[in-house]
Amino acid sequence: MIAKRVIQFIEKENLFSPKDKILVALSGGADSVALLRLLHNAGYHCEAAHCNFHLRGAESNRDELFVERLCKEIGVQLHTVHFDTVQYASEKQISIEMAARELRYEWFETMRITRHADVVAVAHHKDDSIETMLLNLIRGTGIAGLLGIRPRNQAIVRPLLCVNREEIIQYLTSIGQAYVTDSTNLQNEYTRNKIRLDLIPLMQEINPSIIESLLETGNNLNEVSSIYNKEIAEGKKRVQTPEGIHIQQLLNEVSPQAILFEILHPLGFNPSQIKDILAAAIGGQAGKQFMSKSHRVIRDREFLLLEPIGKVTNLPSFELTKEEQAYSSDFLIPRDKNTACFDADKLNQAISMRKWELGDTFVPFGMQGRKKVSDYMTDCKFSISQKENQWVLCCGEQIAWLIGERTDNRFRIDKTTRRVVIYKLTR
Repeated sequence: MIAKRVIQFIEKENLFSPKDKILVALSGGADSVALLRLLHNAGYHCEAAHCNFHLRGAESNRDELFVERLCKEIGVQLHTVHFDTVQYASEKQISIEMAARELRYEWFETMRITRHADVVAVAHHKDDSIETMLLNLIRGTGIAGLLGIRPRNQAIVRPLLCVNREEIIQYLTSIGQAYVTDSTNLQNEYTRNKIRLDLIPLMQEINPSIIESLLETGNNLNEVSSIYNKEIAEGKKRVQTPEGIHIQQLLNEVSPQAILFEILHPLGFNPSQIKDILAAAIGGQAGKQFMSKSHRVIRDREFLLLEPIGKVTNLPSFELTKEEQAYSSDFLIPRDKNTACFDADKLNQAISMRKWELGDTFVPFGMQGRKKVSDYMTDCKFSISQKENQWVLCCGEQIAWLIGERTDNRFRIDKTTRRVVIYKLTR
């Protein structure tokens, strides 16, 4: 009997106890209705949470009315929220499906805390787990993507992973429980629906037990992933530094591509890009860049630099403070790169601050001849990111300080100095 199997699964996976409060995600579809009825009939303390995403017109409102009637009939408290999902997706520049997911799970967690619930129960079942495995496999994934859906993810629990869709429908029929059907689930227009309606039936023609075979594979890989994750975590510690991913250390690893995949794939880089990045690390020229939607990787001399897109801006990431004082022979010039001291009388034009530009020159402190700023940064082995974010302090048209790096010799303190201007950089 399905009820007994679900309770045994809950106990086996330690999802929650009989004294816990369960917030059940209730859409009105067969899966979530079955979940609520199973938990409620088993004596668990349940409340329900329903999201109206306003994506299917009258159908969305029909679903809301249905769950209201159901919860009233069985005596379960219902909480409902309305979302403008299309607007949210547009603002975040994400797909409708991703927008609905983000809105749903953020609200579930808010309600869980507000209602003092112990867990949020969602109605994923065996078939959903298989679809997720296949979807990840089609898109390209690491070992984690082949595990299927796990029974628990922090406060999210999935008590129905021990049963399939057919068993759920049979259960609802046996107790005479109605449910609503999302018409989009019957349309062959989204990737997941194509897997559900086309690919899995085709695979079942080849192997009628394909669902159980894939689930067993996922369970086996779950054991392997524990070992894999431990090794990957240790590898990440060896290759990642404050400067970036140390290329030589990465190449010394047993599986550089696996470590690089686990670092970069969560940041939106696809498997093909990651292979290209590894090839660039092995033999590419410094300066090559790779972009995901949120990050970029730059192949520098010794490191793969990893940073969020948008980090390079026209606004400084630091502040400058200025003070002026009389000069005396006992004044000590700080040797701190974040402090610059000038002869105040030599700073006799308007002071400004800007990003360095191609063609800029200055006279580095202690030298006589001019040097291009670009050459100076190359000689000092600046990374591409450091070059992009380098600012200069100007006196009129002349550079007085390569900020945070080196002052210009023309504005130095000497025997004729009477007043000193001190600039201090705070990052």
